[in-house]
Amino acid sequence: MTASAPVQTQSVRQMAEAAKKAGRELGTLPTATKNAALREVVLRLRQHAAEILGANALDVRAAEEAGLGAALIDRLTLTPERLEGIAADVEHVATLSDPVGETFAREVRPNGLEVMKRRVPLGVLGVIYEARPNVTVDVATLCVKSGNAVILRGGKETTRSNAVLVRLIGEALSAHGVPALAVQVISDPDRARMLELLCLDDLVDAIIPRGGSGLHRFCVENATVPVIVGGVGVVQLYLDGSYVRSEEGIQSALQIVHNSKVQRPSACNALDTLLVTPESARLALPQIVRGLQAAGTEVVADAPSLEVLLAAGVEVQPAQLADFGTEFLALRLSVRTVNGLDEALDYIAEHGGHTDAILTRDPAQIEAFVASVDSAAVIVNASTRFNDGAQLGLGAEVAVSTQKLHARGPMGLVELTTTRWVVLGEGQVRS
Repeated sequence: MTASAPVQTQSVRQMAEAAKKAGRELGTLPTATKNAALREVVLRLRQHAAEILGANALDVRAAEEAGLGAALIDRLTLTPERLEGIAADVEHVATLSDPVGETFAREVRPNGLEVMKRRVPLGVLGVIYEARPNVTVDVATLCVKSGNAVILRGGKETTRSNAVLVRLIGEALSAHGVPALAVQVISDPDRARMLELLCLDDLVDAIIPRGGSGLHRFCVENATVPVIVGGVGVVQLYLDGSYVRSEEGIQSALQIVHNSKVQRPSACNALDTLLVTPESARLALPQIVRGLQAAGTEVVADAPSLEVLLAAGVEVQPAQLADFGTEFLALRLSVRTVNGLDEALDYIAEHGGHTDAILTRDPAQIEAFVASVDSAAVIVNASTRFNDGAQLGLGAEVAVSTQKLHARGPMGLVELTTTRWVVLGEGQVRS
């Protein structure tokens, strides 16, 4: 068990120079070599579970002593089950198709030139995140498979966990001829080290922050390296009356809303605001709120929703203006009544962008919702928790991008590549 936090021995520039060199080698390795290294990572995660959990327990204890919030501590905490889930995700990534080298858009031009696009790694990534040691493994795994070197900068609360994880990953890579320095972690918690990383545009190809809006804004305002923004956003679910006109529909809505909010409230795809119509509120809202309250969720409601709930004997607090358009990342939910789909779409247009869902039996509403909602993921008749790389078949994700350039939604292997043109000639010259 690691008793103290590791000490930073290299400058961030030195780390980036090493990453650049390692990335050039990694980007040319065959898929079989990368997969073998990933399977070795899985083996070491399982063999060294006690060491990983011991280091994480020290991080959790320090976080509790520092008075960090429950949501942050939940993100920080590893359990045997969560660690096994991380290992299983790595195992799955090893089975996925390797996008590197994929050739497409092939065409023979009139002059005989054969032109095509080929997928290639982005290069060197800097990933900055807060209290999530699972991100350390997810990002490292996806970067290795997609041929990218990565410099990780986790929050100070994850220092011991990350030190063990990155050491084990490096050992696994080396065992199969993959450069260990393709995955590095900045252990110095000083924000100056993060600023160094943000300004290494001669060595680092993209910055991906994962955390709260403050972290994203800091990166955007201070980076000279391109920043891929994601993971921050309010999650809404619109419940139409057509969905709850039967007992079966009510029970389904109850389960979907409960899962969206309660299954992991600290996740970025957890439900923040439930939008109901007067009909759906009357038919199902009291049962839905009772179920949420039984799971420890604090529910606040606007005046029309509050009236329905109080009439049914369900005690909740009145919502304040700040309860709408707020990402809670905790067991708190706001409820708002809207007069139909158009009003829900207007509300989502103002507050959405990350994950938005609709529960309805009306095909026309489904089509209108999917066509109109401009979010990274639009979900129909299912939990918002499905906006996740593993759940969408990507194996894992580096981030959920909420911007529109290059990548949007969960960023898996393909989203960690770019393209280059390849032109094959036989002596042609341009006239």
